[in-house]
Amino acid sequence: MHTLADLRAGKLAGSKRLDLNCGLTEFPVEIFSLSDSLEVLNLSDNQLTDLPADLHRLTHLKILFCSNNLFTRLPEGLGQCEQLFFVGFKACRIAEVPPRSLPPHLRSLVLTDNCIESLPEELGESEHLQKLMLAGNRLRSLPASIAACHRLELVRIASNDIRQLPQWLLQMPALAWLAFAGNPLNDIHTEEPIRQIPWSQLTLHQMLGEGASGLIQRGEWVDDAGVCEEVAVKLYKGDLTSDGSPLDEMAACIAAGQHPHLIPVEGEVVGHPRNARGLVMELISPAFVTLARPPSLESCTRDIYSDTRLSLETALRMASGIASACRHLHGRGINHGDLYAHNILWEQNGESLLGDFGAAAFYPDEETGRTLERIEVRAFGILLGELLACCDASEAIAQLRELQQQCVGPRVMSRPSFTEIERALETLKRCL
Repeated sequence: MHTLADLRAGKLAGSKRLDLNCGLTEFPVEIFSLSDSLEVLNLSDNQLTDLPADLHRLTHLKILFCSNNLFTRLPEGLGQCEQLFFVGFKACRIAEVPPRSLPPHLRSLVLTDNCIESLPEELGESEHLQKLMLAGNRLRSLPASIAACHRLELVRIASNDIRQLPQWLLQMPALAWLAFAGNPLNDIHTEEPIRQIPWSQLTLHQMLGEGASGLIQRGEWVDDAGVCEEVAVKLYKGDLTSDGSPLDEMAACIAAGQHPHLIPVEGEVVGHPRNARGLVMELISPAFVTLARPPSLESCTRDIYSDTRLSLETALRMASGIASACRHLHGRGINHGDLYAHNILWEQNGESLLGDFGAAAFYPDEETGRTLERIEVRAFGILLGELLACCDASEAIAQLRELQQQCVGPRVMSRPSFTEIERALETLKRCL
């Protein structure tokens, strides 16, 4: 974190990134001294209510973080920033998004956890828009003009007041990742029975991971018969995430049931001293590792791989397993919403596990569900393309490429179902 004193003293001259978290109530004019170099500006966790109208003087500005401030409207000064492509105003108090606040090259707009009731029709003119994060607002609808944003791939509208998913949204050619839980959509799922595990039977040890929705710790579970089992325990936070409510995630995780390529859930935690909600899950072998890292600000909607190389057999086995898991989920009326390599654990032999139900949602009805499946098929097609890019073998790639192209085709309902994908992959596996 930088200091205002260093900025004023000229010690940050030439900086491409500036992070200021020091209780700011006004935009420091000294920031303009970095106009020849500044690309990333982070003013999150301050008390700002506006930004200057001449913010465009920062001619190289590409990325702006202003979360956890006191803004009530998206500043219009953003609209003239020619290079600005990432705008992040999470957990402010924004109720108004003026049309003139939208920069011309906007790719990612993050307005999670605000007070927005409507968006301007002009948002549909953002031809570069790929990621739209609107969870936790007061939206009842979306501007139909967004249908013109043909590059839009990821949409988060969970925890709003939307009563019906618009047909134009479901037919968008590039849409692959959609989160919509926590809206009054009258979803058709029924509560799944699950074992209740008293908190008193659990002993927690070291942290295994922390996500936006909760903490995961290694633990021991001693059941009623005195049998001790090593487990993983996830305790959910009550806070809204960029994907939606952690409790919606928990409901989807329970409803998913058992499948060889999903992380097994042993039961639900009851009797926590602070009434925290949680799940007890099977402890996964450390031989399983995450397939890729989440997208960067620059890659926007694409995961980051670290020189991963795969044999054709491994890639096929992994793709087949994930397709099977997705077929299982959609058979239960669940849209995963975040089908990405960074949510997949894998072993070198191709064994794989799909996790993270943070963006999952239940079908609002069967007809919509069929469309939702084909949207998720596009996400699978993108993943399959990434697996092929990691694959050294050339044999049978042509047939896989043909399947991959079918999955990402622009006509939503012309894409194959997960049942058809799984069958095609199993056939290819037998041909090796």
